[in-house]
Amino acid sequence: LFAVLVALYEEPEKPNSALDFLKHHLGASAPENPEVEALRLEVAEMKEKYEALLEENKKLKTEVKVY
Repeated sequence: LFAVLVALYEEPEKPNSALDFLKHHLGASAPENPEVEALRLEVAEMKEKYEALLEENKKLKTEVKVY
């Protein structure tokens, strides 16, 4: 564990998640559960829909202000 923490400290480009770095270097990263991957995809789709709805909302607000 100490060696992995030292490796993290000496890493020139710090990772986004120290916990993921530790898991990867300790060999604890188990294969992803298919349900987790499906949920990640669903979240990504929902974020895209959310952004599209925000844009639509902006356009509609602009149209309402024009009239």
